[in-house]
Amino acid sequence: MEKIKTLADLKKIRDNVQAKIDLREKSEHPESMIQIKVAMATCGIAAGSKETMNYFLNHLEENGISAVVTQTGCMGYCFAEPTVEITKPGKDPLVFGHVNCEKAEEIIQKYLKHDELVEGIIPVNYETIGD
Repeated sequence: MEKIKTLADLKKIRDNVQAKIDLREKSEHPESMIQIKVAMATCGIAAGSKETMNYFLNHLEENGISAVVTQTGCMGYCFAEPTVEITKPGKDPLVFGHVNCEKAEEIIQKYLKHDELVEGIIPVNYETIGD
């Protein structure tokens, strides 16, 4: 355990513990938050999805965006890796392709902050069969 020498050390420990508690609470009700799923199968990792995921993890908070960021397996869009699925509460999920760090920043600034669509959305190419 770290030694606490100053008030700043104590605040840092408190903030770390609070962040872990917040993450646990968010994961219990993910449908009420923005969900970001980064495809991390071998094709995604080879295309740079680790950097993409880290970019989201490191830049959402500084932009005031509360979201649950998780990794997932192959989404079937290997041609467009790295792929990211974003679900906003009450909306259908969107899958973005070729999401490098620059595209992730554009998604944060335009789609997540202002609900503006950005280039790179992979269209849904199927219909559900009704009863």
